[in-house]
Formats: sequence, structure tokens, C-alpha cells
Amino acid sequence: MGRLSLVGGGAVGVLVALSALAATAGTWKLLGISWVAFLAMGLGIPLGQRTWGGRSWALVWGYGLAAGAMVTSAAVFLLPQAIAHHATFGGFGVALGLLIGFAGHTIGHRLAHYDLPLDRTVAALSAHSLSAGIIIGVVYGNMPELGPLLGLAIVSHKGPAGYAAARRLSASDRDPTLLLLPAAGVGITALSASLIQLPAAPVVRGIVFGFAAGIFLHVAMDFLPRCEIGSDVHDLLTVTGDAHELLDRLRIHAVLSTGLGGTVVFLAWLLVS
Repeated sequence: MGRLSLVGGGAVGVLVALSALAATAGTWKLLGISWVAFLAMGLGIPLGQRTWGGRSWALVWGYGLAAGAMVTSAAVFLLPQAIAHHATFGGFGVALGLLIGFAGHTIGHRLAHYDLPLDRTVAALSAHSLSAGIIIGVVYGNMPELGPLLGLAIVSHKGPAGYAAARRLSASDRDPTLLLLPAAGVGITALSASLIQLPAAPVVRGIVFGFAAGIFLHVAMDFLPRCEIGSDVHDLLTVTGDAHELLDRLRIHAVLSTGLGGTVVFLAWLLVS
């Protein structure tokens, strides 16, 4: 096992240790969300290693369900909280989250052109997981009454993301178990950040919750399945040429999957409310 794989194994060990501490404190919601995120991406590793004959529809449905669930959850659970704390600064927080999410995504693409010592796929996923975990931890640490539905919907993209990343790593003869690092990243930072208590000032809380909503909306939109030439979906196609006809059919799957992802969150909210 290579150096980065050892780092991934170490990250799992840290997650286990933090989970033991969190269990003694009774933070069961964050524990559940952390381990769902870990298992979702972890299970994507062996699935991505298998030869699926270019079943791009599976990636479309994975991305679509996750994106639909994330958009709905951020709009329903985070946006109202941000506006309730402070309407104007909550809105500024949303804008800040969207813009910083876009900036981080763009800078990540720029760094992909450089020969870095760290695997770019693992580095990008790890940075995303660690930052998402911080936001999840702060939100749940300051809103203990918040149900687990939001967190589970937010980490729902870990499965398809792990699947796609494992396929990419396997295709280039790299060890897909490197993904254990980003798989554990959400839990590591979420359990740690849950100890941060925000000031009671409505302006501060409005900005923080708005920022969280903006970041997660950006991530959700980034995971919307794009059935275009050069996309991850197109890369999985086994047909020759640009495959316009097949991509057109997959766009229907994209619309259905995102709609179903949002509907599932709505139905789950009806059941638990």
C-alpha cells in the first residue's frame, strides 16, 4: 500500500477515534451522517473498480438523485434558517457561499494543469469533504434540534462521486483505496467542528447559515448530471463517435432522477414532520 493509501488508512483511524468520543457525548446524528458519508464513498470504490460496460445511466441516476436531494434540502432546511436569523445578511451569506464555491471549483481546475505530488482526484475530493464536514459540524453543533435528513441528503452525492473517482483511478492504474481519505474527511471535520459555538448575534448566524446554504447549492448544481460531450457521462459511453442520440436519451434520465431526488426529500419530510 502506497504512502497516500497509508494516509487514507490513518484518516479512517482518526474517524474511528473521533466517533468513540462523539458516542460518549451522545452526538448520534452527526455520527450517523459521518458514517453514511464514509460508507457511501467507500462502497463506491469496489463498484468503480468493476467493468460495467459503460453503463452511463447508472452514473446519471446516482448524480441526479443526489443533486435533487441536495438542492431541495438546502432550500428547505438551510435557507429559511439563514433568512430567519437575518434576512439581508442571510442573503449575503448565500451569495458568498455560491461565489466561493465557484471560485474553489475554478481554482481546482486550474491546479489540475500542474504536476502536483498529490493525486489531483483525491486532493480535490478530500478538500471538498473536509470543507463540507466543517459546515455540517457547525450547523448541527448550533442546531441540535435539526433532524438528520438534511445531513444525509447533503452527503448523498458521496456514493456516485466515489464510484466515478474509483473508475478514474482504476483506469489510470492508480490505487482506488486512496479514496478512503476523502471518505473519512466529512466525519473527521464534522465531529470536530461541532464543538464550535457561534455567537448569538443574528447577523453572524445569518451569514453562517446562508454561507452553508450557498456552498451546498453550488455543490448540488455541480453534481447535476450533464449529458454533454466531454462530461463524465460521455466518458463512460462505449459507443463510437459523439453519441448525440444516446446523450439525448440520457438527458431524460437526468431530469427524472433529479426530480425523484427532490421528491424523496419532500416525502421524507412529510413522514418525519
